[in-house]
Amino acid sequence: MSDQEFVYDVVIVGAGPAGLGAAIRLKQLDKNLKICLLEKGAEVGRHILSGAVIDPRALSELYPNWKEKGAPLSCSVSEDNFLFLTSQKSFRLLVPPQMRNKGNYIASLSSLCQWLAKEAENMGVEIYPGFAGAHFLFNEKGHVVGVETGPLGLDRKGHPTPKFDPGVKIYGKLTLLAEGCRGSLSQEIIKKFHLDKFSNPQTYGIGLKEIWEIDPQKSTPGKVIHTVGWPLNSQTYGGSFLYHLDAAQVLIGFVVGLDYQNPYLSPFDEFQRFKTHPAIYPLLEGGKCLSYGARALNEGGYQSIPSLEFPGGCLIGCAAGFLNVAKLKGSHTALKSGMLAAEAAYDHLILQKPFSYQTRLQQSWINEELYKVRNIRPGFQKGLWRGLLNAAFETYIFRGKSPWTLKNHADHLQLKSAKECTPITYAKPDGKITFDRVTSLYLANIRSEENQPNHLHLKDPKVAITINKEIFDFPEGLYCPAQVYELAENRLQINSQNCIHCKACDIKDPTQNITWTPPEGGSGPNYTNM
Repeated sequence: MSDQEFVYDVVIVGAGPAGLGAAIRLKQLDKNLKICLLEKGAEVGRHILSGAVIDPRALSELYPNWKEKGAPLSCSVSEDNFLFLTSQKSFRLLVPPQMRNKGNYIASLSSLCQWLAKEAENMGVEIYPGFAGAHFLFNEKGHVVGVETGPLGLDRKGHPTPKFDPGVKIYGKLTLLAEGCRGSLSQEIIKKFHLDKFSNPQTYGIGLKEIWEIDPQKSTPGKVIHTVGWPLNSQTYGGSFLYHLDAAQVLIGFVVGLDYQNPYLSPFDEFQRFKTHPAIYPLLEGGKCLSYGARALNEGGYQSIPSLEFPGGCLIGCAAGFLNVAKLKGSHTALKSGMLAAEAAYDHLILQKPFSYQTRLQQSWINEELYKVRNIRPGFQKGLWRGLLNAAFETYIFRGKSPWTLKNHADHLQLKSAKECTPITYAKPDGKITFDRVTSLYLANIRSEENQPNHLHLKDPKVAITINKEIFDFPEGLYCPAQVYELAENRLQINSQNCIHCKACDIKDPTQNITWTPPEGGSGPNYTNM
């Protein structure tokens, strides 16, 4: 074995709630298991972005005494609001049961992951930030036996680290993929083993988020607001969230379903426009925006979950798509899925039993929870009003037991041609409440070496002009929330150093011509408390 090869019992790719939950549960079951956890961010939590209102159900199963241990969940939800917005007014709607947050906590998922990482390290888990899992290692049977890291970039202090070519080879008896939504290794293994053969296409949303410090007199810690309606039209799925945290902070965000049809729609600019609403603007007025970020999220739910096991490993967390869209939460299901995978891994490695992760998950409360709400998100394919009516029937009449399952569709196939759509005019940002992309990128705190290789690849550069520009009028410039794509001299210029790893381009490109691959380890956003 060379000094660039390491062997473990279990290799975990991704230090979100799923990966950390798996690592901790494995150590709870057998402290002698050797576990390696890779994280592409410069530190654990630096690439984590979520609302977030956290359901502590899974955390309570992992650590029944999490309060005594000091988990960073202290701001309990005190008030739920669900509003329908027109351009000038807001109307209160009944809060659906799935969106009621009694017993939940407004928190930073990033901070929770950092806390979990410390717990894991104290138990002996080896965590390596700044290492992106870039390639699989296969044995002669074609089974996964580990991963190879990509080129290393910046360490946790922002200093360049040595580059390995080829990368470090990390072998494991099992490899757990916890990369989050649209992970590159996850997409590769799903395709290789046809794990999505019997599932619907995954459908996605893009979530944009800012953290604001507001006037303390306007702060109501524990208050939760969700909205639908303006500024989106009735044919476009999406909505907003505002969560009042402690210390006069508000977490504000906007989600747009990536199955939207108008190529002139810009999720970033819709978010900025949303903040000008009379019900929102006064809250932020006089405040300060502290952070910005964006991330894709799985919205397909139950019918879009692929087969979870592959020879040598499995998919956990949002890599598999366990987000409960109706509940607007996924961290609890991600954490639980990691725990279930750990229990299956322990039985397999120590007790020599068949690997039973898929069965365990199908028998868990994750499966039950997602099955009940499976028809709510696809019900919005015919528009907001039919979607709300369908959600009411699914919730109050059928109670999640309707005798049918609606289908999901692939987002990249939904875009109409530019000539079929009306351009959208967005107001110039005021620099106080609304911002341009460059200003927002500064708040994402991006770390990137200017000379690193481009990690965004075009299968055919000509397609960006002959199809995307000519037919769709350059949608890359609008669906990207980070000004990565620009037209220059009749070619597509890619400013990969601006990438905040949202994955929107990998999902929404109408010809699937763009492939997102991991950049140098530690590159990308360096979020704080997102």
